[in-house]
Amino acid sequence: MKYVDTVQVQKKMNTRLVTNNLAKTLFFVSTMFGLVVLAVLIFRVVSEGISWVNFDFLTGKLSTNADRAGIMGAILGTLWLMAVVAPVTMIVGVGTAIYLESYAKKGRLQSFIQTNISNLAGVPSIVFGILGLTVFVRAMEFGNVILAGGLTMSLLVLPIVVVASQEAIRAVPAHLSEASYGMGATKWQTIKNIVLPAALPGILTGAILSLSRAIGETAPLVVIGIPALLIPFPGGIMDRFTILPMQIYYWTIDSALVAEYANLAAATIVVLLIVLFLLNSIAIIIRNKFQQRY
Repeated sequence: MKYVDTVQVQKKMNTRLVTNNLAKTLFFVSTMFGLVVLAVLIFRVVSEGISWVNFDFLTGKLSTNADRAGIMGAILGTLWLMAVVAPVTMIVGVGTAIYLESYAKKGRLQSFIQTNISNLAGVPSIVFGILGLTVFVRAMEFGNVILAGGLTMSLLVLPIVVVASQEAIRAVPAHLSEASYGMGATKWQTIKNIVLPAALPGILTGAILSLSRAIGETAPLVVIGIPALLIPFPGGIMDRFTILPMQIYYWTIDSALVAEYANLAAATIVVLLIVLFLLNSIAIIIRNKFQQRY
């Protein structure tokens, strides 16, 4: 009987080892497939567009002539858009997370809000474009300006910040808050001085993910009527604008008529990747600084 049990145990061990090796191989192949596809895409884009990236291209105005087209207006529009999206998303998103985790009573209202936030994360981006068109462009009569686009994109990425901030706040050890209360601090003082600094690295991680998505979205801006060709440079949040993804989108469509537009689109993708890399690098540096401090 003892010999039979040993054989069965050995068979189970062999089965687990085989399953483990298969899972390891599957995950490795999946990872390599994604990396290879990403490398091919980057190589294709860089090889087609890098020769078009020069000082005139970066500082020039948009033009219907491919040889004289520039993207400074799109770059400024992208930065202005992020200047609206970042503070609105952080203030509203982190504020919502603090309310749900520290102030809201556990019940139907809290559950209703939490469920709707989770559902919003799966709503197609074009639906947010329709909402932005209805509320910000028409009802509030902003028009298709930077403020309307920024508020629309903020609604799109808000669930990411809320969920990430909630998880970061939950991860703060409870004894830190209890010690603060024990020393006579109020709830807001505890949140401001203890909870938020400790949760800031996780909150910034959610902010990085949300801004990365916002800077690459096109569908909501197409719906609210952002133009593809903009001659004057935007100088404020109430100016009309275009952004890099929009320009890539329209130049890709126009490449069926003019082949050079495909090279312009590839060059703009290279610039967009650089801008995204720089913004993410700044956010990661800030996150790591607070992570080391707390």
